[in-house]
Amino acid sequence: MKRGIQVVVAHKGAREHFLAARALHRSGQLAALVTDWYSPLPSGVKSVAARALPSVARALGAVSDELPRSKIIALNGFGLASRIKLRRADKTGRLLEAMAEDDAAFARRVGGLRLPAHDTFLGFSYAALEALRVEKQRGALTLVDQIDPGRMEWDLIREESERWPVFVEPMGDPPAGYYERAEEEWKTADLVLVNSQWSRDAIVKQGADPTRVEVIPLAYEVSSDGERVSRNDAPLTVLWVGSVILRKGIQYLLEAAKLLANEPVEFVIAGPLGIRAEAFDGLPSSVRYMGPVPRSEASRLYRSADVFVLPTISDGFAITQVEALAHGAPVITTPNCGEVVEDGRTGFIVPPRDAHALAAAIRRFISDRNLADSMRDACRAAAGRFSIEAYGQRLNEIIQKGFDLRASGAIR
Repeated sequence: MKRGIQVVVAHKGAREHFLAARALHRSGQLAALVTDWYSPLPSGVKSVAARALPSVARALGAVSDELPRSKIIALNGFGLASRIKLRRADKTGRLLEAMAEDDAAFARRVGGLRLPAHDTFLGFSYAALEALRVEKQRGALTLVDQIDPGRMEWDLIREESERWPVFVEPMGDPPAGYYERAEEEWKTADLVLVNSQWSRDAIVKQGADPTRVEVIPLAYEVSSDGERVSRNDAPLTVLWVGSVILRKGIQYLLEAAKLLANEPVEFVIAGPLGIRAEAFDGLPSSVRYMGPVPRSEASRLYRSADVFVLPTISDGFAITQVEALAHGAPVITTPNCGEVVEDGRTGFIVPPRDAHALAAAIRRFISDRNLADSMRDACRAAAGRFSIEAYGQRLNEIIQKGFDLRASGAIR
């Protein structure tokens, strides 16, 4: 990749801790990052302010010490107004519609900006369409990152909501035009990025051109913040970290816990609750729900876990499985997410929607208390494959492919 390539990245929020912008900055290829919120406080102040005002800690944390402020175009006024509108919409039952409107408004704002010189534009799904159209007119190579498997995921979770009404209210239809907007982004952009083969297959089934869809796995920076102490004389600790929602398969983990009620195992569930609290009624005492936890506490939980579980129905990638591997914890997951786990070497892959298969995989670790320990070195090595450098290299390959296709006349 020629260093002359300059890329504008535009997305709402801190999308994967500003992963794309950080990777491009490391290679000298970031022209600018446009976002609807970037913390106005310098890094030395934000931690103090966050402790004093815990309720705004997340907003203050939307910053990267790695990115120079000169590269940031922060639409903070727009972002603050958007958050107020979305909060009001949530109270009136219009959250999804308001989110769709906000996505379009952000894309229009980006399209109207006077941006620094660049030849490539990377937007993110649902909030990119209008900007993509403007960038194509300007002659830039246009990429859109499809952050999820699209309409298919909605349909899968709607089925789950009908199967498990005690967990959530049955879902209705998505907002009018929501997924049609994503499909229009796929048609408009020169190339579409997805973070797993699962997502690629999903959007191709929904009409995306398979010759223009590229897989780029997410990245996780491994930190050496302590080693796990083996406790083979204690019950097996099975950990869940992340949103406690149907999409990630919490219903099947709770069913598996019931099947293993008489086994020496403890289930630790940490994350924001996205189901009814009644779903936890009648569970064995081996299940412990901790609620949301800060990143520092999550790291401690990873280090104390024997096994991590992600029985997901649908995930574009799920970075938590890489975090678990980085801490030496084998992962039990399904094929419906990013290709991270090597079955039998760094964990097990089980069919989705199958509590019995999930329980059987957990029972393998219960029956052989040395099994998790025997996988730990392979787990840490596997996590190392998902580095920011690997992400940046893959992104550069995709950009180069885009320019090659354009030169050949395959895309215009």
